[in-house]
Amino acid sequence: MSTDADLLAAEYFRTGTLGGLPDRHFIDGQWQASASGDKMETFDPGLGRAFHSFAAGGQSDVEAAVEAARRALGGPWRRLRPEERGAILARAAALIRENSSRLSVIECLDSGKPLQEAESDVAGAARCFEFYAGAADKDIADSFPLGPDYLGYTVNEPVGVTAHIIPWNFPLSTIARGIAPALAVGCTVVAKPAEQTPLTALLLAEILLQAGLPAGVCNVVTGTGASAGVPLVSHRHVRHVTFTGSVPTGVAVMQAAARNITSVVLELGGKSPILVMADADLDAAVEGVLGGIYENAGQICSAGSRLVVERVVHAEMVGRLAARAQQITLGHGLRRPQIGPVNSLAQQNKIADYVNGAKSRGIVVAAGGSSATDAETGKGWFYRPTILDQVPAADAVIQEEIFGPVLSIQVVEGEDEAVAVANDTPFGLVAGIYTRDFARAHRMARDIDAGQIYINEYFAGGIQVPFGGNKMSGFGREKGMAALRSYSKIKSVAARIKD
Repeated sequence: MSTDADLLAAEYFRTGTLGGLPDRHFIDGQWQASASGDKMETFDPGLGRAFHSFAAGGQSDVEAAVEAARRALGGPWRRLRPEERGAILARAAALIRENSSRLSVIECLDSGKPLQEAESDVAGAARCFEFYAGAADKDIADSFPLGPDYLGYTVNEPVGVTAHIIPWNFPLSTIARGIAPALAVGCTVVAKPAEQTPLTALLLAEILLQAGLPAGVCNVVTGTGASAGVPLVSHRHVRHVTFTGSVPTGVAVMQAAARNITSVVLELGGKSPILVMADADLDAAVEGVLGGIYENAGQICSAGSRLVVERVVHAEMVGRLAARAQQITLGHGLRRPQIGPVNSLAQQNKIADYVNGAKSRGIVVAAGGSSATDAETGKGWFYRPTILDQVPAADAVIQEEIFGPVLSIQVVEGEDEAVAVANDTPFGLVAGIYTRDFARAHRMARDIDAGQIYINEYFAGGIQVPFGGNKMSGFGREKGMAALRSYSKIKSVAARIKD
């Protein structure tokens, strides 16, 4: 029996698009065209062609959205009790689930990822809203002892208007993990999704309105980073910016925010290692490494893009990984392949440049190593699952983020060298450790400089676990209860109560 997702996929392949896709900004609870009237196109990476057009926003649209968010701060939203905010978020979670097939298909088309991965992302977004629905009335303040004649306490207040710059690799997941905690504490939101993947952010704003969120509390402006993103992060009335993206853009965001003394959370990517020790369960390690680097075609900030492996198991790991990588199927995301396309032609060329450079330096290619198209259509922007073996520590494919399905392998002699190699890049987002020795696992977790450590399962955890990086991977934490701090300001009260 066909599912709703199957029917939508069939509609797309028959017509080349889907009906009812959003094509305007969502500002103050309404769909609004760009002030300029300009539009731009969004592309299906699996076919390498445009399938829809949408509003190309600019400074005037950002001004309208920020002003709507400012007004909403002083409106009914401000007077809602925390549990009422939580109830809205819970209804939003239910509506995301009700619309999961449509959201998943649109996310697949916009980003290119396989439909099953998009479905998982949609489920994760719903779970995110559920989590922060429960957290809305549990943001605990403090009291402090000042003696019998005084009362001292803190109040957690919403920081105000928050800006969210959303990347193209996980559009719905990333906007959910940012705006759900912001809304839970009572902030208002202006989001700017990546120009490559604008659609599910717009649909989410509409869902939140349907769930009871007052108009103006969540606004979405679409457009390029230069035209819409820059005026948003530099706006004098934005009090916090959450940004996920590249290091150079993150630096520019922080500089712009600094001019208004605006707080920021930056998640800037990584070059995350998976450490496989000689005593590891190699079956589990192989699965973890494959999932860590090839999910979403390697386009994940926390992708396990480096395998740091003890020499005694190096040959077996490489052989097993290469055999599996060569069997992975590529295809259009709506056909549920194991790996979909990369997001753009520019990204495909960037990956190819890194791999071709490694080849020119004599690095061994154990699997993959070339661009591809969809075997069924001969179209799309694909890159074959690739393994580069025994790569020197200083090589660009070790030190720089490729953001594609490319695994670089480093061979070590033991625990101390493994930790040193793990730390030997500018990044510090996550790391994985595979070993049966639990004491060793926790020693290594202690000594690796990363914001999150996975032990014996890569991508372990969920929305409860704080996420963010160290070093050039950024600072601040999303997810978990820690995320609430990013959107709160603390007011301390000290009162003399003696007559």
